[in-house]
Amino acid sequence: MSATASVRGSVRTFPVATDATMSVVRDDDGLRVIADGAPLLSLRPDGELTRLIVHDGIDDWRRVSRGVVAMAEAVFGWAPSLERLVITLDDKPAAASALAKHGVAVATDGRLALYPDMVMQLRGNWLTDAARPAFPLSYAMTDGRRHPRRPPKPVGTVYARFIPWLSDVVSFRVVDIARDLLLVHRWLNDPRVDSFWNEAGDIDKHRQYLSRIMSDPHMVPLIGSFGDQPFGYFELYWAKENRIAPFYDAADYDRGWHVIVGEDGFRGRRFITAWLPSLMHYMFLDDCRTERIVGEPAAAHSQQLRNLDLAGFARLKNFEFPHKRATLVMLLRERFFGDRLWQPATNEAPTEA
Repeated sequence: MSATASVRGSVRTFPVATDATMSVVRDDDGLRVIADGAPLLSLRPDGELTRLIVHDGIDDWRRVSRGVVAMAEAVFGWAPSLERLVITLDDKPAAASALAKHGVAVATDGRLALYPDMVMQLRGNWLTDAARPAFPLSYAMTDGRRHPRRPPKPVGTVYARFIPWLSDVVSFRVVDIARDLLLVHRWLNDPRVDSFWNEAGDIDKHRQYLSRIMSDPHMVPLIGSFGDQPFGYFELYWAKENRIAPFYDAADYDRGWHVIVGEDGFRGRRFITAWLPSLMHYMFLDDCRTERIVGEPAAAHSQQLRNLDLAGFARLKNFEFPHKRATLVMLLRERFFGDRLWQPATNEAPTEA
């Protein structure tokens, strides 16, 4: 999966990563959302406001809603300091009502305001299975720990997002052992990785390792890619059933993660500012009940801790795991979306490609 933003003169294109048929085009006349090769929406200046135009013959309001979210993501991405986008839909009251009803916009005095923290919590433009409802709450016991039953593991690509400063798409897919074993085997045997993971070994050891993760209901292993190039391995876990649970007051839907960046070409700030917040974005979108994301990096891993500081994680304490001295870090949903941490801070944002 790959996409490229184009900049030709004053024209820019912002693709919707999970929908190859939709993109946002910006030029001197305003913004257009193109779907299936035809205009879906247009945004035009109208005094102090902007006027949203739904093109004739468009009656699929679910499609319109996705187009509005795509447009808003592009606008807030191109203008990171913009607090809200105010639009009018005077000739489409049903559309305005639908956008307000589904949380795409807030209706006030006949106007619609789109806020970045709300827009980025709408699942449709980033999750490939966005229509899946929240898994019903039902408790189970695992090793003496009471926790919610977890949904079946997803398959294939679960998340994709266009990164404007890289002009590329970052995506995450669930590990397929037949496809990914040699890749993960190579990464786990990298001395740089093994210094923190301590899982170097032969191919059979790593086959058993991945099989164990795949069979564990509280873990989901992912491969991260930029475009079509895999760059890292991630393990997501539900904290309530995890070894971290005894070290803090774990809530039912707290989630945590481990990471390997296996390809040297994808190390560095430009890439971290893409994959790290995108992974957090996925975990928050995957279940709306997830309010906190935790981590337990090695206390000696100073570079990872600095990256987590910049990503909005708070350092809560150091503690002793059986295998390492760790730092407990935590990211709140409210901070992630309220402070727009899916993108770098304005004063440190990488230049758009």
